[in-house]
Formats: sequence, structure tokens, C-alpha cells
Amino acid sequence: MPHLFPGFSGIAVGLGTFALVCVVVCLRTGKFSSFDFDPLGEKGEFEKLLAIYIRAAEFIIGLASGSIVLLVGSSAFRAGGRLPWSFASPLFVLGICIMYGILFMVFETFDYEAYRHDPTRTSYKRFKYIRNQTLGFAALLCFCIGYSWLIVLVTR
Repeated sequence: MPHLFPGFSGIAVGLGTFALVCVVVCLRTGKFSSFDFDPLGEKGEFEKLLAIYIRAAEFIIGLASGSIVLLVGSSAFRAGGRLPWSFASPLFVLGICIMYGILFMVFETFDYEAYRHDPTRTSYKRFKYIRNQTLGFAALLCFCIGYSWLIVLVTR
């Protein structure tokens, strides 16, 4: 099978994962037009969950970036100083995972801050909810796919 360039499959998988997760989240949210940040309307309750979400994203980003650095760094020990081209795709998936994770943390925090600082705002709109859910779950799924792909490449 011809390849457009090394890593093309990884980019396609990363973008396809985002699209698939977005469709699932859209179907799951159905008819709702807005969502409450705080359970039962108690201001500040989401802050506890936000810390957990941010920590989970940090953990995934740390593992993904560490894997990229370790793999790329290990190429120095190979003849010619390069990894085989087949490693480009899972590395791209892990790179996309990092990007989705960072965007998730930024948007989730930004949306919650906007909610907390505007007393007239009682919820956040469907678009932002779908965007944040998609970024978070796409980051997690890309991490799992990228790692699995690397395991297959290394062990075959």
C-alpha cells in the first residue's frame, strides 16, 4: 500500500478519532441545549472535578510526551540515527493526543472561569460541552491507540 508521507496514517487516525468521538458525544447529549457545571446548582462544586480532570489530562500528556522523547532519543543509538519510517504514525497519534489534551485543559478551565465570573451565567452551552468532552476523550483514545500501535511495532 503506497504512503503519502511517513506519519500520514497517524494523522488520519488522530483526526478520525476526534471526528468519531465528536459524533458519539453529539448523539449522547441528544436534545440538551445547555449543561450545568455545578451539580445541583451548588456554586463551586465543579472545582473538585476540574482538578481531577486536569490531573488526568496532565498524566496522559506526560506519558505521551515522555514516550515521544524516549523513542526519538533512542534513535541516536541506531545506525544512521533514525527510527524506521513506520514509527512516524504512532508518534503522530501521540503528538495529536498531547495537542487534544492541552486544548482540553485550556478550554475546560477557560469555560469554567467564564462561568464563575459571570453571575448571570448558570450553565454552559452544548457546543462548548461537546467540544470539551470530545477533546478529553479523543486525547485519551489517541493515547491508547498510539501506545498500542507502538507496542505492535516494537514486538513484531
